[in-house]
Amino acid sequence: MPLPSSICVYCGSSAEVAQSFKDAAAKVGRLAGENNIEVVYGGGRVGLMGLVADAALAVGGKVTGIIPRHIVEMEVAHQTLSKLIIVDTMHQRKQMMVDRSDAFVILPGGFGTLDELFEILTWKQLQLHNKPIIIANIDGYWDLLIALVHQGVASGFIRPRHADLFNEVTNIGAIFQTLESATQGIDAASSFT
Repeated sequence: MPLPSSICVYCGSSAEVAQSFKDAAAKVGRLAGENNIEVVYGGGRVGLMGLVADAALAVGGKVTGIIPRHIVEMEVAHQTLSKLIIVDTMHQRKQMMVDRSDAFVILPGGFGTLDELFEILTWKQLQLHNKPIIIANIDGYWDLLIALVHQGVASGFIRPRHADLFNEVTNIGAIFQTLESATQGIDAASSFT
């Protein structure tokens, strides 16, 4: 089964993080570019976001950034992308990222990444899309989050089948192997919206 034509990468904008997280971000971008997978992301030039974009561009990959105007004005927009789309609100940004992506990859990040992850999981739970979601649990960064999901199941707040809305991988190469198997039997671009 072919890989998806585009992936949305959610990740942090901080550069004050471990080198292993930086290396993981660069590898996602490079592998996406080498596999002719368009990267859709938040449009920033800083932190892991910038590393993903730069690595994809360096191997001739296509990168689309979607960024709200107020963040552009903070001078953090990446200016050498294949395409930079400027929108008015965070809500428009997130909707457009979802609409333009066939799958979602979640790298380590902070509040914004958590917001994006939980929104895309909730939309999948509500059958607003049926696209693969992969959490890249680099160096155990997401261990507590995944434990929280299991606690939610054990406590009755999350249905057991909803704990399977995402795949967890512990290395970057496994993202692309998982994407290949996750899209079998699924129209990766399918949406119920």
